[in-house]
Amino acid sequence: MRIQFSANTTMTLAALGIVYGDIGTSPLYALKESFRASSLAPIEANILGFVSLILWSLLLIVTLKYVLFILRADNNGEGGVVVLMQQAMRHLKGKPVWIAMMMGLTGTALFYGDAMITPAVSVLSAAEGLTVINESFRPYVMPIALAILFGLFLIQKKGTHKIGKLFGPVMLVWFSAIGLIGLYQIVQAPRVILAFNPYYGIKFAIDHGWDGFIGLGCVVLAVTGAEALYADMGHFGRQPIQTAWIKIVLPSLIVNYLGQGALIMHNPTAINNPFYLSAPHWLLIPLIILATFATIIASQAVIAGAYSLTRQAIQLGFAPRMNIIHTNNEEIGQIYLPLVNWLLLTAVTLVVLAFHDSEHLASAYGIAVTGTMVITSCLFCVVMIKNWHWPIPIAVMLTSLFLCFDLVFFSSNLLKLIHGGWFPVMVALIVVTLFSTWRRGQWQLHQAQQSKEFSLDNFVENLHDYPPQIVTGNAVFMVSDPFSVPRALLHNLKHNKVLHSYNVLLSIKTKEIPYVTDNERIAMKQIGPRFTRVIANYGFQETANISHILSLMAEQGITLDTMDTSFFLSHDSIVVAARTKHGNMGRLRARIFKWLYKNSATATNYYHIPANRVVELGAQVVI
Repeated sequence: MRIQFSANTTMTLAALGIVYGDIGTSPLYALKESFRASSLAPIEANILGFVSLILWSLLLIVTLKYVLFILRADNNGEGGVVVLMQQAMRHLKGKPVWIAMMMGLTGTALFYGDAMITPAVSVLSAAEGLTVINESFRPYVMPIALAILFGLFLIQKKGTHKIGKLFGPVMLVWFSAIGLIGLYQIVQAPRVILAFNPYYGIKFAIDHGWDGFIGLGCVVLAVTGAEALYADMGHFGRQPIQTAWIKIVLPSLIVNYLGQGALIMHNPTAINNPFYLSAPHWLLIPLIILATFATIIASQAVIAGAYSLTRQAIQLGFAPRMNIIHTNNEEIGQIYLPLVNWLLLTAVTLVVLAFHDSEHLASAYGIAVTGTMVITSCLFCVVMIKNWHWPIPIAVMLTSLFLCFDLVFFSSNLLKLIHGGWFPVMVALIVVTLFSTWRRGQWQLHQAQQSKEFSLDNFVENLHDYPPQIVTGNAVFMVSDPFSVPRALLHNLKHNKVLHSYNVLLSIKTKEIPYVTDNERIAMKQIGPRFTRVIANYGFQETANISHILSLMAEQGITLDTMDTSFFLSHDSIVVAARTKHGNMGRLRARIFKWLYKNSATATNYYHIPANRVVELGAQVVI
């Protein structure tokens, strides 16, 4: 008998596999690291305190903040800190626009730090289960983790659409298993249920002062991955993500954390690894295997998120073009960026070698997560006031509630700065510098080029008075400003002294929405007998493709034979000015921009233009 699932059930199962891998594997290390960092004894008061703080973090930060509120701040169904930044900037003017942009870039940059740490700490935590079976396995933990991570990054080029079908069922088994294991331990020490009372968490924080404050830096490990709920909303929709959290993930996590607390109550020595020691000894090997698969899934979700975020940054003009490979013709979100993949693999490998185990990595983990949470709360406040037109007092009160938790967790994690927390901060600083340098450099390059451009309408009129030699064939000129004459066209006339019989001036524009329908994809206008202006619109979640554009043009009556068409591209050579001009970004950043510009992917590869039909023309531009 074949079981049929409803569309919502299928999407909920898919969301379970992709969205909740990170937060779903937090029980591997969250409670253990909370005790280790604070150096507090595993007595009942401390156990109830830590477990209570974890439970209420899940309820208030994830459920209240993200599931009930942040998920509503979507842009045509898409979410994430970049989307939130775009929405906040839309109704701001002046300096607040720059502040919102820098906050969004910082949140994006912190995600890359998270993407480097999550695979390392998750896979290491799973592999460390071998030491519970036998301590002699410890020397093999790091090699095993590195082998798993290398294999994971190696298969990225094949895409996740095939193995992704297994993610949901595997994570369903995972959450069922950790829930049952937790329930088994709760029966042994039912008093742990008192942790539901927030009194124990508040009393713990007050009584222990500094030690309790330090412990909070690891309590936040229980909510790592909360941003994934928002960032991956476009793939599944709000309802499946909410359903999966309320009905499956949250109950399983709560029961498991309570079970770990119950175990430590009747066996304080289990604090060394309460997750694995909660399971019966005969179940250890299957649980280690299941945990390994769960951490691979958690890592896969973060890696895919890094691809998606990079594409958004490219489309919005914050990063240079990179080679983007679509691994599935049916799913627009299935992409692979080779450069990002190998940079992440290198970084993750160095992280594992530098930090050795999950205990040291936990120190580096919290800052990236809590920093992004603070930024999300601030940008969400702007959206509530400017976009939703909520009363300012209500928006400020709600944001203050969120920040009460975000800032406490963030400040407690700042204490880890010298113990590994510097790593995600360093990564964020590098990424923000590169993003802002590229944005500023592109603006300066455009200003330098614009001074040499002519009005397209005037140019076409002057051709009647000074007609050039006409050659057969079609020419497509890529141009950033659809109302100016392409520099490649001017160079062609100046040096080759010819004009093709039919010319298309193609401008590709990125809209502030995730996707654009084919009905709104292109706008065409005839300019004289030999020129047509074509503006192709794409969302920031999409990648332009020349073949697709040409097919849409054909539907509107303009058919270009690829073998009879030349594609002219402008690619200028950048020269850094000997002296910094007023308003420029400085020579160092100018040199960084020059390097990024030189090494960015060519328009030929990025837009999938037939390489044997491309002609590149350019000149030197001083910035």
